[in-house]
Amino acid sequence: MSNHSAVTGYEPGEFFCEIFGRAGGRRLGHTRRIRDRLAQLDIAQLRARARGAERELYNLGITFTVYTDREAIDRILPFDVIPRVLSSKDWEIIESGVKQRVAALNSFLFDIYHGEKILKDGVVPRELVLGNANYRPEMCGFDPPQGTYVHICGIDIVRDEKGKFLVLEDNARTPSGVSYVIENRHLMMRAFPDLAEGMRIADVDDYGRQLAGALSAVAPTGVGSPNVVLMSPGAYNSAYFEHVFLAREMGVPLVEGQDLVVENHKVFMRTTHGLAPVHVIYRRINDDFLDPKIFRPESTLGVAGLFEAYLKGNVTLANAIGTGVADDKAVYAYMPRIIKYYLDQDPILSNVPTNICRETAGLQKTLDHLGELVTKPVGEAGGYGVVVGPSASKRELGELRAKLIADPNNYISQPVINLSVCPTLVGRAVEPRHVDLRPFAVTGDSTWVLPGGLTRVALRRGSLVVNSSQGGGSKDTWVVG
Repeated sequence: MSNHSAVTGYEPGEFFCEIFGRAGGRRLGHTRRIRDRLAQLDIAQLRARARGAERELYNLGITFTVYTDREAIDRILPFDVIPRVLSSKDWEIIESGVKQRVAALNSFLFDIYHGEKILKDGVVPRELVLGNANYRPEMCGFDPPQGTYVHICGIDIVRDEKGKFLVLEDNARTPSGVSYVIENRHLMMRAFPDLAEGMRIADVDDYGRQLAGALSAVAPTGVGSPNVVLMSPGAYNSAYFEHVFLAREMGVPLVEGQDLVVENHKVFMRTTHGLAPVHVIYRRINDDFLDPKIFRPESTLGVAGLFEAYLKGNVTLANAIGTGVADDKAVYAYMPRIIKYYLDQDPILSNVPTNICRETAGLQKTLDHLGELVTKPVGEAGGYGVVVGPSASKRELGELRAKLIADPNNYISQPVINLSVCPTLVGRAVEPRHVDLRPFAVTGDSTWVLPGGLTRVALRRGSLVVNSSQGGGSKDTWVVG
């Protein structure tokens, strides 16, 4: 064995480490094998194999697009070759917590577009829902098949310094990243079969089949074998690689708006043999662009008449129109109350403690502790607009204070969570880097959760922002038996 073991000198500090455990605590039992194997790899071997994996990513075209002010750049999502390992006990907590949240989200969406009981009972503020940019009054009274609004959900989960899992946010519109989960696994098994040898690692290859099955289960009634398509805004979308990947995994056509047409309130796909009926659309396009007759008249990405066909029950859209209300960060703050209200259960996965700035006490607490808190705009995604108090400049905090006072409804704040870390290859050394986890849940007539999920890693030292758009990377996530 070389003197330069990959993990010699690795020091996670006061953070919970996904491979080594709590600082000063017992080593994790379920990661013993991988710790031993990493100790036997020298850093030069690790780097050489990592470079090979990166080349393969590039050759496979596994990219996402970063939009700068002047250009769009295709990048590979940086991939780290040291996996994140979860025990089956960890996974039980995550899986049951995710299923509980998805059930509550679907009940909440059904209610706000039907009886509005939760609003009448004052559990969630009426104006928070009805004034939400993603609320669609056109959906009122519409019953989606199986009562499912959120067919594909990505729940962002972090782990604190005590090792406890917390939910950071719910992605109920068009969550992306599942293609990386599957490709990362394939890459890992080709590049590092020896790391995984003899370990029982939960399989991730079933996602396409599960998704196709769930979407078929919510097809309009009376359709024998439904035709499912995946609808993409096209090759210029940042997640286009994923759209191609998922269509292939499900074995369904990948279409754009111009490939579809509505006749007599039914949707058809243009093919070389004429028009073919379409029963279910997994759409990776925001509500606004879906139907120029109802939403943005200038949209060229959607299909005229699609919404009418949807309301008449002739086609199912996944996710349903109007689900964006449920992944608003202000609504997130009420999720513990929402779970209690509909399911009469305590949350299995707690929220990160959240100050709601639309509430007087929440605003005051945020203004009083601006330099200690993470402040987030409620409608943004991808880490945009987030201000991490401890690392913000005086000027940034001053600007933020003015925005909060001018528009408190647009913000929440949370304490800085000391996210768990995972050993990560950085340059010529293995160092701790912060990680989160996005498990993916698929719901048709029941909910299935892909074992593991997307582990995103903040590659900059000390950074807590894991989003790919902000310079983050990803790791393979192992659920071990």
